[in-house]
Amino acid sequence: MKPTVLEAIATGNPPYRRSQQELAAFMARIEGLPAGLEERIASTFRRSGIEHRYSCLEDFGQEEADHFNFFPNNWQLSPLPSTAKRNDLYSRLALPLAETVARDALAQAGCSAEQITHLIVVSCTGFFAPGLDIQLIQRLGIPPSAERSLIGFMGCNAAFNGLKLTDAICRASPASTRVLMVCVELCTLHMQRPDNVENVIVNALFGDGAAAAVLSCRDPKRGQLTYRDSACTIAEHSLEAMTWEIGDTGFLMQLAASVPQRIQHALPGFLEPWLQRHGLDASGIDLWAVHPGGRQILDLVQQGQALPTQALEASYGVLRDFGNMSSPTILFILKHWMALPPQNPAAVPHQGVALGFGPGLSIEAALFQHYDSESR
Repeated sequence: MKPTVLEAIATGNPPYRRSQQELAAFMARIEGLPAGLEERIASTFRRSGIEHRYSCLEDFGQEEADHFNFFPNNWQLSPLPSTAKRNDLYSRLALPLAETVARDALAQAGCSAEQITHLIVVSCTGFFAPGLDIQLIQRLGIPPSAERSLIGFMGCNAAFNGLKLTDAICRASPASTRVLMVCVELCTLHMQRPDNVENVIVNALFGDGAAAAVLSCRDPKRGQLTYRDSACTIAEHSLEAMTWEIGDTGFLMQLAASVPQRIQHALPGFLEPWLQRHGLDASGIDLWAVHPGGRQILDLVQQGQALPTQALEASYGVLRDFGNMSSPTILFILKHWMALPPQNPAAVPHQGVALGFGPGLSIEAALFQHYDSESR
């Protein structure tokens, strides 16, 4: 049986690009913050490893509260927008972004919408029905008989579950199956007043983005990725370390300061036996795609796995340029792999490992091969 192949990946962001300095200045201008929190905002944003992020909201770049369109026209941001208002914006803004990356991925793969047999939509920052899956089918011209799956509210590692589902679909019907997977998140819709240190950290990390991939069972071409295997675990005694709940003023993220250390502690006992089953160890992995949940997560994964300095270059780069966009983020990093210039005249595939982290504290992993030569 031929492997499941990522034929193409397209990425995109909403129009409003803000520097981390601009966003820190916005947060610091909010009136009525607890004593000492303004200084914490400056230091947290400065040490985040992020230079720019994207948002679907124009407000974060406004100098005057009178120009706000999302927040109330005051610097207390009071009353905060309701969950209903945030979700209404999600329902209007997520679709065009998802459609754009989907069309780009189809074009890159040389695939028509009529050839898509399965659509998988991944998102956790909003809900509505008929949802993105049905609307994308109609907007793109995918056959209405295409099978639809929605993966929602699984957080930053949700794309891994989309890839696992895609692989199962492709293996079940390898001859004619072509899957379109679309991930879209508008995280900044759920920004809260930075009333405590935890809110400051969350506000310093997340941005908006989308990514789409076309997958099928076929022989890979140069630059494409083959999906080999997956693995997952749940870190012990960590259910409260990362949570994502629906509140009255949007979806509320809770991040314990210990999350990076918990991930570092859990990885060796999880990764090593899984890689050994494939005759591999960390030293034999050529490419690493680690979800940049934050700079400290990347730092501790690199230290814990004794990776060379350049191993997480793509992960650090996506964090720097986009921040943490939740589920699409790992596809941004995999797209970087696919763009690597040919370096392997012997046509031996590179081995790649992707890692993602989500509520639970859940850890997802995927094993890929990358070909940079046409002859195998």
